This record gives sequence, C-alpha cells and structure tokens, in this order.
Amino acid sequence: MSRFTDHLYRAAASTAGGMVTGEPGSPSRRTWGEVHRLARRMAGALAPHVGPGAKVGILAGDPAKVAPLVQAVWMRGAAFTMLQQPTPRTDLGQWLAETERVLRMIDAEVLLVGTPFDTALPEGSLPVSVLRLADLTTGTDIEPVSPAEDDAALLQLSSGSTGDPKAVVISHRSLYANIAAMVDRSALPTTTDEVMISWLPLSHDMGMITFLAMPMMTGVELVSVTPADFLRDPLLWARLISRYRGTFTGAPNFAYALLGHRLARVTDDTAYDLSSMQVAVNGAEPIDCAAMATFTDQASRFGWSATALAPCYGMAEAVVAVSAPDRGRGMRPDHVNRETLENEGRAVSVTAGPAYARLGKPLAGITVRVVHPVTRATLAHRGVGEFELRGESIASEYLTTAGSVAAKDTNGWLRTGDLGYLTEDGEPVICGRQKDVIIISGRNLYPTDIERAAEQVEGVRIGNAIALSIAAGTATEGFAVLAESAHHHDEDLSRDLRRAISTEIFKAVGIPPRTVVVLAPGALPKTTSGKLRRSHAREILAGKC
Repeated sequence: MSRFTDHLYRAAASTAGGMVTGEPGSPSRRTWGEVHRLARRMAGALAPHVGPGAKVGILAGDPAKVAPLVQAVWMRGAAFTMLQQPTPRTDLGQWLAETERVLRMIDAEVLLVGTPFDTALPEGSLPVSVLRLADLTTGTDIEPVSPAEDDAALLQLSSGSTGDPKAVVISHRSLYANIAAMVDRSALPTTTDEVMISWLPLSHDMGMITFLAMPMMTGVELVSVTPADFLRDPLLWARLISRYRGTFTGAPNFAYALLGHRLARVTDDTAYDLSSMQVAVNGAEPIDCAAMATFTDQASRFGWSATALAPCYGMAEAVVAVSAPDRGRGMRPDHVNRETLENEGRAVSVTAGPAYARLGKPLAGITVRVVHPVTRATLAHRGVGEFELRGESIASEYLTTAGSVAAKDTNGWLRTGDLGYLTEDGEPVICGRQKDVIIISGRNLYPTDIERAAEQVEGVRIGNAIALSIAAGTATEGFAVLAESAHHHDEDLSRDLRRAISTEIFKAVGIPPRTVVVLAPGALPKTTSGKLRRSHAREILAGKC
C-alpha cells in the first residue's frame, strides 16, 4: 500500500477531524471517518467499472461530493483528472470538444459526473462511459486495493498559457513526499487546533492537494466552499475565518487584493475577527509585494497578523509546493537594483528598488538550482536564470495529445521555464517566465512588473492586465498592455485610463507601452486556475490593432 493511502486511512480511523461544507446557506459536517465510510461504498459501486491502473475523469465541484469520490478512486487503485467545469459564459460546443481531447489524452475509461453537470451533459456527447455520482452512494462496502508507490494517483491538468492540454502524472510516492514536506514546513498540527479554510477550485493543484488531500491525510479540520461562493461574496472568506477560527488558508495574489479592497469598505472594526489566522499561503500566480502590504494593512484592522502571509513557489510538476517559508515568518520582499537586473541578469540587493517576494527555502527532498538560459551552466546566488528542480516530489512524466513525454532529463532535473534567482540563504525569487520576457534595447523587462504598474491605476481590475511583446526579436520590439475596466464603454474615461496606464508604466520601468487597450470585464482569456493566457490575448490584440 502507498504511504499516502496508508496515512489517509489511518487518519480516518483515528482522528476527530472532519470537513464542513455547504456554507454559507446550509453548513453540514462529516468526520473524516464518515467520509471514508462513504468512499468505501462508492468504491463498491465503482468496482465493475474501475480497476487498478484505470484512469477516470471527474466533472464535479461540490467539495462534499468530491472528497469521498477521489478516495473511492484511490481505493480502486485508479488515477483521476479533475476536468474544467463549464460556466454560464462557456461555449458548450467548444467545452465539449476540449473535454473530449482531455479524456482521449489520458485514455479515460469512465467519466464521473456530479450535479449540476449530470443533467446538463448531452447524452452520448463524450466518448466514455458516464456514471452519475448520485448513483454511487449505495454501493457495497469493499476493501481498498493496495496501490504501489509508483502507481499514478492523479493526472493534474497543467494550467499553461497555451490551449494545448497536458497532464502531469503524479505518483503516490510523489504525492506523499510533497504533502509530508508541506506538513513539516508549516508545522501542521494533526489536531482540531488547526482549521483550514478554502474556496479554491478542486481542479487546481493547490485546491486538490493542499486543501483536500493534505487535511484528509493528516486528519486536520477543513472548511471548504466553492470558488463561485467566494466570487459572489469575497467577504465570505473573512466570515468563515471568523466563524470557524481558521488558522490555515491559501489563495492566489489577486484574491488577497480583492479581499483587502472589500475589507477597506467595512466601517465596523469589530465586523470580523481574523486574529486566529497563522498561515495564509500565497501562490499560483506572481506575488505583488506592494499589494500584499496594502492587504495586510487593511486586514490588520480585524486582527490579521503581519506574520500570517506565506508566499510560496509551486507547480503541478512538484505535486504542488516547491518552497515555502517557516510558519509565522511572514512576507519578506527582496529589493534589487533594476539596472543590473534588466541589463546584466544579476539581482543586486539594495535598500530601495523593485520588490520581489522571497518564497521560502525549498521543501525537504527538493533541490533547486538556477542555470543560464543558454549555456545551462549553474549560476551563483543572485544570478538570474531558469530554475531547475530535482527530488522525490518531482513528476517524471507528462501525458499530452501526442502521447507520453518525459518531464525530467536523464539526471533527474526538471526545467521549469521560470526565471529568477536564489538568495544567499537559498530562497527562490521569481522574476517571470522565460518565454514571456520582453527585450528592448538589451533590457529584459518582466511582464509582471508592467502589469502591476497598470493595476495601480484606478479603474483597472486587479489581476486583469496583461503585457505582451510587439515585434519580438527585432530592433523595434516594444510592448502592448491590455487591461480590463468597467469604464471600457465610455470613450472619454477609456482615453483617460490609457493615458494613466502609460504614465504609471513609464514611471515603473522607464519605457511607455506602444499600445494600451481597455477591455470589458471578463474579456481576457484565462486558464482553469485563473492565469492569464498570453497566446489567446495576442489574438485579442491583433483584432484591436
């Protein structure tokens, strides 16, 4: 039996922790033991359809249904992929085509579908057998299959910026190693003293691993709602922390900025009590140090501790986490000289300058190095290059539409495509993605610096600005900025926004954009995890120029 499932089953049998779902309207709680017993019945119902080594797709969003379902799949010795869920804005025909591509890519035998998708899915529209979650709860309780350490546990769709699907094959060995390292780094107590709060999508690695698999494996208490619940009412996050005395949470950078904006409008300083929060993971997208300082100021009115924010480095290829700070350390910006960063590829430390987040030391069992993007020579501390990873947590294989592809080289190193440097004490600092760097007159401009500047302008939606190179690789290379705003329909306000964005960007990086385009809210294409899709954004830019 894998160490992961062994610990998961032991936690179900020996801990009092459990899972609260249904907030804000109809909260209910199951202990992990109750979740496990339901999972055994679901595994019994799956037995005629799913066996050891099988691959299944899951289309479901309700945490109360997903938790026992994924356990049931593991009990059958199978692996699963959480599929992207259609939204009211989704083109159903396009979504069906993309879903079919993913199911064929992973060679799925069965699709498991929960509400409301079970009634919305056209019959016979996908090339696999479809089972409804509602029909799986009355199966016969059966003993779990014992998967091996190197058997696949999860086929995690990678949220790249292109439209080509790719799944990271995560083994039981890697899954256990990464969760155990996270538990150690965050000093996670396996008692009811720890309460995790999450609204993250379970189709994303941070949602599935950090905020479902980890509490199931350790027996820690979890309060879980859906992304739709959070987006309808961002202050729900604060209410749940207050109500359940949450100690551990996590989200991408934009969500903290959004919550901070909403908290700033609250006039009653006693409306929320956020003093219980100890670990607030910030990951999955570039971290804006200034925005996080603003959030901390806004949340501190309600007792939020300045040491709670935990900026991390992660990716699906490492299961979820590569590095993280110790519990209670808080945010630590690293200020660097802009000229040497952009012109020489060195991150020289200064007292005042552009700030990048220190992302904590690598987790136990993971080695991180920085190599020159061209020569592949290993760089010294503060030399800017591409991060490479090696260790037990690191995946060995991708599934693609063209078949299986090795994820690591012959020496076990994974090329990440992330550019950055290591501090003197070995903390990764991310500057950007290698493929996204904008080169102008020999200067390397990182799109995140440009995008953060644009988002400082009043009226630009936080997390919804994107910088793209123009005439890349030529002497006339420049960049354009696309930004969402509710003022897009008003030509006078849009003109003022374009000017303000250009001014703010020039102040930040010393070069103005060639073009600024103001778009309607929701116009910028994003991945399933909310990351901006640069290749798709170029199509929008081409249509505007």
